[in-house]
Amino acid sequence: MTILDTIIERKKEEIASAHSKISLSHLKDSALFRRETISLKESVKNKNGIIAEFKRQSPSKGIINNNAEPLDVVSAYENFGASGISILTDRDFFGGDLTDIINVREQITIPILRKDFMIDEYQFYEAKSIGADVILLIASCLSPAQTEEFTDLAHELKMEVLLEIHTEDELKHFNSKIDLVGINNRNLKDFKVDLQHSVQLKNQLPKGVLSVAESGIYSLDDFKFLKEKGFDSFLMGEYFMKNTNPAKAFEEFASHI
Repeated sequence: MTILDTIIERKKEEIASAHSKISLSHLKDSALFRRETISLKESVKNKNGIIAEFKRQSPSKGIINNNAEPLDVVSAYENFGASGISILTDRDFFGGDLTDIINVREQITIPILRKDFMIDEYQFYEAKSIGADVILLIASCLSPAQTEEFTDLAHELKMEVLLEIHTEDELKHFNSKIDLVGINNRNLKDFKVDLQHSVQLKNQLPKGVLSVAESGIYSLDDFKFLKEKGFDSFLMGEYFMKNTNPAKAFEEFASHI
């Protein structure tokens, strides 16, 4: 089994457990479920294009930063011009938690992406109930039919969709309802990074689609390279989170772009 296979198997168990404890009707009754969502598409167009991520750990890097407080970090991301916030909610492999979104949602005014492995309808209601504005659909976890079905559900719940692809074959998952397309510079099966591969995929997207370069952006030069190649947005986490002061790292980076 690949790392991704292992994550998905665990995710199925996690969803079943959550569903048995908290019903859909309970999720729909939450105050955050009723809030008006914020558009990441519009924010990307109007700000610096960076979707700055809060991430404690990953399967490929292990512990990245277990000491940073979510609100301290994401508030600084907003203050220094981030277009949006990405927050990992997978617990077992990324050290995330649903409360990481709940605890910051009312304190910031830019959109929040719930970054997780979305494979079940229940997770979409859960995302809405914790205050997410955008959800991630990972093509390698889904069929094209599931991608369309989940996109419709997200839109029904007034959330936007970021579709993540990594291979040419995964371009089949794109449909005209998708809000943004993320191209992962990192292969989720072996975690190797290839920026040029991402550029080639981006060039095959339909004109006018908002493109997001994801993962593996390790320097200002990487950022500038991808920007010059026409990417509209950049999902970055490890670059900032590996510092003892992620907020300061983001401020410094943002001042040079």
